[in-house]
Amino acid sequence: MERKGKNQRQKLLYLLKILSEETDDDHFLTLHQIIKKLEAYGVNADRKTIYTDFEELRAFGFDIIMEKIGRNYYYHIGSRLFELPEMKMLVDAVQSARAITDRKSGQLIRKLETMVSKYEARQLHRQVFIAGRIKTMNESIYYNVDAIHQAIGTDRQIRFKYYKWDIRKEMVYRRKGDWYLISPWALMWSDENYYLVAYDALDGLVKHFRVDKMVSISVTDKQREGQEQFSRFDMVRYSGSLFGMFSGEETEVTLEAQNNIVSVLIDRFGKDIPIEPVDENNFRTKVNVSVSSQFLGWILALGGKVRITGPDAVVDQMKSEIQNLAAQYGLSA
Repeated sequence: MERKGKNQRQKLLYLLKILSEETDDDHFLTLHQIIKKLEAYGVNADRKTIYTDFEELRAFGFDIIMEKIGRNYYYHIGSRLFELPEMKMLVDAVQSARAITDRKSGQLIRKLETMVSKYEARQLHRQVFIAGRIKTMNESIYYNVDAIHQAIGTDRQIRFKYYKWDIRKEMVYRRKGDWYLISPWALMWSDENYYLVAYDALDGLVKHFRVDKMVSISVTDKQREGQEQFSRFDMVRYSGSLFGMFSGEETEVTLEAQNNIVSVLIDRFGKDIPIEPVDENNFRTKVNVSVSSQFLGWILALGGKVRITGPDAVVDQMKSEIQNLAAQYGLSA
């Protein structure tokens, strides 16, 4: 009969822990090794009971694989909830996300590493060093997102303060520190940041706010407003019309571009944009954008391969932008 150890009741849990942490498709353990590792946890086992435990784990859904190599039998965990390539993608996403602080990124990655073997975790750890990105400094973003989801789920407004940085690198509250009281309707991920899309009853508009710039957020007992406005709101079109999430008046803009730039425009605005040939080397299209300095700068960055041809008001904005840039660098426009 199997001798009882001090942690005998947790035998299956420790067995699963050993297999999960120390085995994978390239690393195996013999039955003798497994028994020795269980003993280190204060659990006694023999071959017969271990075979039974394997069957229990398999019946519960764990992929416990036995392979014969030479004269010995080896055991390891096979398929997992997430495969290693999937985990690498998740780690890369966490590491590169600007909306998550360095400290929270590290915490999340360490938690993700527990879902693979210790050998695969080393491969995930190497992934951490692929990007030296500028990260948010607002540690409370996790709790902001949670509060926003809570408010949306309970149909309530939220209250918060909103800030920006000044030239002294100090946090300055917008609206002179007054509270924002808004109705949250959706969260949007754009330009590597979280944005809240909400209805601001004070201005009667649907607006967006960077979640990491929101502080002292709380859920109120006031019911949300703006359902009618948001029901007419096209989130996909809205996010596609913004450049760097800088707001501007949404306008249908006509562009003429060289044929070799069509892929850039389709990547930015989607395959539904109209393509009208102008000549054998150029085409014309129309896109809906929020006209801002960011949009005009994006056009300028394409190096003359795209030209705004309408409406006149946007053409004039571009001319003014070019003149201002020329004056800034001591050139005549």
